[in-house]
Amino acid sequence: MITRLIASLLLFFSVSLSVPARAQDDVEPGESATLAQLEDSLVVYADSIYEAPIPDTRLYYNDKFVKLLVRALKAPNSYSYPFKKLDARMNILISPDDKSFRMFNWVIAAPNDEDRRYYGAIQLPGETLKLFGLSDYSDKMTAAPEDSVLTGGKWFGALYYRIMSREVDGETVYMMFGVNEASRISKKKLIDPMVLTDKGPRFGAPVFALNNKAGRPYHRFVLEYKKSVNVSLNWDEEKKLVYFDRLTSEDPNRKYTYVPTSQYDGFRWQNGKWNIVKDIIPVMEMKDGEAPSGAPITPETK
Repeated sequence: MITRLIASLLLFFSVSLSVPARAQDDVEPGESATLAQLEDSLVVYADSIYEAPIPDTRLYYNDKFVKLLVRALKAPNSYSYPFKKLDARMNILISPDDKSFRMFNWVIAAPNDEDRRYYGAIQLPGETLKLFGLSDYSDKMTAAPEDSVLTGGKWFGALYYRIMSREVDGETVYMMFGVNEASRISKKKLIDPMVLTDKGPRFGAPVFALNNKAGRPYHRFVLEYKKSVNVSLNWDEEKKLVYFDRLTSEDPNRKYTYVPTSQYDGFRWQNGKWNIVKDIIPVMEMKDGEAPSGAPITPETK
């Protein structure tokens, strides 16, 4: 049922790409009033998606939400409307450097309270509505999620909390920082590089100076770890690098047993790739009565 629903929602997004709209100027008062009314209805559906007591009905409300979202985005100048009320209910992110796209991003606990399914829609500015729906493909990427490229609306579902961009061979690559809690026994933090093409987003790019056990280059970076622990993966502006918890386990073959070691590694952008940096917070051996010095990295998102 979920697969059919996702396919229908993706089709609904896809057939809505060529709806006429005016240039993206400031929203006029009449347009703003219309969008505000639609936003109020979207908020009601969003609340039902999260809070409906019967999990199956959350999928029903999600279907209603998607159709109304597309209707709202068909409105003239919708790209300039901020959807502040809706942003308080789900993630609405704009690419920070070039403002070239906006992403609506949310997660549903369905068909039961233990499972998670991720949803996303990418809106581009322009005189016609350009909207790309995303279909969560993460449950089919359990063996080697780091070495694949996804197109055609397929996507490693996640709830994003940061977007960064880098230029690679004249192409803008957006680094999408996200979290996936779909598994019942583990969580995942990831950096998923995304490129916007004429046919839609392409997820995965060889921008990491890392290879997996099979010798294939990383196209995304995924940290999988025990469900009950917190792991950091984010950007440190002062140090100009990505930092993440180093993980350990007594059984390396079972990703759901990995836990943080209290040590941090990271990535630094050099020569068009993220290069690994070890021990970005050196471990100091302290004698009795001594205190550590230096400012630690403070994780922004756990």
